[in-house]
Amino acid sequence: MELVLYHGEPNGASLTVLAALAESGLDIPCRPIDLLSGARHALPEIAEPIALDLGIEGEGPVLVIGGEAMTESVFLAKYLDELAGGCGLQPDDAYAHWEMLMWCRQITERLSPAAALLGNLAHSQAAIAAIPASDFAALAASVVSDDLRARWQALHEGRADPAQVADSEAKVDQAAQRCEDKLADGREFLMGAFSIADLVTYSWLAGMELVRPEAFAETPLTRAWLARVAVRPCILAALAMANTPEPLKTWAPGPEINRWG
Repeated sequence: MELVLYHGEPNGASLTVLAALAESGLDIPCRPIDLLSGARHALPEIAEPIALDLGIEGEGPVLVIGGEAMTESVFLAKYLDELAGGCGLQPDDAYAHWEMLMWCRQITERLSPAAALLGNLAHSQAAIAAIPASDFAALAASVVSDDLRARWQALHEGRADPAQVADSEAKVDQAAQRCEDKLADGREFLMGAFSIADLVTYSWLAGMELVRPEAFAETPLTRAWLARVAVRPCILAALAMANTPEPLKTWAPGPEINRWG
């Protein structure tokens, strides 16, 4: 069955999946798309689009398998690891595996919406606002999810809720501190051994060093961990697929801000 991975620049969710693919050693065709043009919503030959249309991750990568769209970076990283026969990205121990998944869930529910909002306001909002009205209307009409369309529209109109911005800054700060606490026992990586937890957390947190540097002012262990992950071969391979000089500054509308804190 033919597989194709559509992805944005190696940052956020796309970085997670590209790095997982590199770690797996699988030979899957990769096709870069311009997320800021809405290209994700016009992918060809998709017969089963429900995950594409209603995925909660926002403008994340899409793995197409026999016409079916598969989304959500944590699930895709798990799928690639298992498709490769297990390349070490998931713990074998049942409790450790549960712990990794719980960590990933907190990152995707708390950090990723916050990072996407701050990253878009810092680096992408001007480009989205500059899309001509008629072109933007066509882009918005192609987005099936009401929640995701609303985030596109807010960026196009230059709207930002100060309370959401402040909450997002706090959540980035909390994520950096949470990593600091996890690394305090001397471990090299978040779960001890390098895992999907490191991929997911790095993918959303690395770009925040540029946007929210104060979050890292008193987290030396987190900064050292970011530096260790940055030179992993799978991260370097993913970043080498960039089409822009600074992929960690490339953001697209991401997950919905968690309404429940």
